[in-house]
Amino acid sequence: MKEITILDRKFWEMIPASDIDTRIAEMAEEINRDYEGKEVVFLVILNGAFMFASDLFRRIRLDAKISFVKLVSYEGIRSSGNVRELIGINEDISDKHLIVIDDIVDTGHTMEAIIEELSKRKVAGVKVATLLFKPAAYLKNLPVDYVGFKIPNDFVVGYGLDYEGFGRNMTSIYTLTK
Repeated sequence: MKEITILDRKFWEMIPASDIDTRIAEMAEEINRDYEGKEVVFLVILNGAFMFASDLFRRIRLDAKISFVKLVSYEGIRSSGNVRELIGINEDISDKHLIVIDDIVDTGHTMEAIIEELSKRKVAGVKVATLLFKPAAYLKNLPVDYVGFKIPNDFVVGYGLDYEGFGRNMTSIYTLTK
């Protein structure tokens, strides 16, 4: 197992880059099948989902657009529980099929906030695609439609996820050592 240090914390490799690549290819095929013949808008939650979104979107064979929104709910290694919108949606998405792309769904607060905002805009439908899902931390009843990996309720970094802004550039996912 690979160990890395980011700032004052040590992390162990949890999901290797090759496993991530394989699973994203599978997820893209699921989305391509589910939305065949439809135009789709991918709405990416920044900053953490940019790597996942890029790798997923390159494998999409649909008529598709991609747009970005920035929401913040983490402080250090814990979710604050408060979602603050920093950059909003700048295009008309009414009557569009949307897939919200996030790096990780844990409590569900972020996803609930974005889906509430999207429902005000009269979209045709919304599905959620996430690389990582923490069922033990999930507090909402919203469906998570496309899941890369279900993981324990541990703090993770890498592949777009960060600790105090660092670690996003790691190609694998790492978990905080106990």
